[in-house]
Amino acid sequence: MRRPTAHAGDRRHGPGRVILALYLIFVIGTVSRSAAQISTRWEEAPLAYGLSAFAALVYVVILVSLSVRGRAAWWVSTIALTVELVGVLVVGTWSVLAPQMFPDATVWSTFGRGYLFLPLVLPVLGLWWLLSDRGARAAAGPD
Repeated sequence: MRRPTAHAGDRRHGPGRVILALYLIFVIGTVSRSAAQISTRWEEAPLAYGLSAFAALVYVVILVSLSVRGRAAWWVSTIALTVELVGVLVVGTWSVLAPQMFPDATVWSTFGRGYLFLPLVLPVLGLWWLLSDRGARAAAGPD
């Protein structure tokens, strides 16, 4: 029996599968965490909880766009991963320089320290994957 082969532009195989699995975990974790925080303790840390909700939305967009083939999905993934990386760097720096602004942590606080720095590493890995030869072939596929 032959083993099924992946389409040349499919980002759901190889390293892409690991990246997708990690983003699925982050979607589940950040959506549930931000929903609980916003619905029960919004007054305590609205900036932190709002940023957590924004991060959750970014993770959903990344997961969906990485799961879909085609040029448009490739661009959405690239932009969303860049937004995530910039967000981690900005919020991480902000939370270190002005910790009083963050009475409760976000997924991006201190560069994702509470999440083993995966929020800092994942967008770099995702961008590397998209910009690699195999990921770039996905951009050349049909929309």
